[in-house]
Amino acid sequence: MFERFTKDARDVVKGAFVHCERSGEQTVGAQHLLLALLDREGGRASFALAALGFDEHKASVRQALDEARRRGGLSRADSDALAGLGIDVPEIVARVEEVHGAGAMSGDPQGRRRWAGRRPGFGRGAKSVLERSLRIAAGHRDRHIGDEHLLLALTVLPGVVGEVLADHGVTHASVTRVLDGAGEAQVG
Repeated sequence: MFERFTKDARDVVKGAFVHCERSGEQTVGAQHLLLALLDREGGRASFALAALGFDEHKASVRQALDEARRRGGLSRADSDALAGLGIDVPEIVARVEEVHGAGAMSGDPQGRRRWAGRRPGFGRGAKSVLERSLRIAAGHRDRHIGDEHLLLALTVLPGVVGEVLADHGVTHASVTRVLDGAGEAQVG
């Protein structure tokens, strides 16, 4: 599948591995793909994000992803649903951290190490993004999967990443509008 990726898309995937390894996690997740997209410049995805005024929100996005990780990967919608059942997620996180230390629910590998020389694999979320990006590219009749297809796939992903993007005005519709407008500008 990766032979169909453009250089920009391959660089995003490589960057996701860097973010995963830096965080000490065992698998590459959708959040790592988003963080790698935020690092990139010059691709179609970075153009779309800039056109949506996203550049000024990068720090806020990173903070929202960190907060979700601290909650054990629960999205705000998940936390709200649990609150409706009488479960106070912030209180649970506070109690767990009081006993086990800050970030205890984040999956931080305190004391755990990845096997020497072993690279992390793709988690379910990252696999879903890669598969959706392929479908999106095929739906647009594009021969190659670009970083813009990865961004579009992230916008429709249920959970934390999709929620964080939507909270910052980056939706499938807004990205599509920008990319289609850019395509028309290039043709005209």
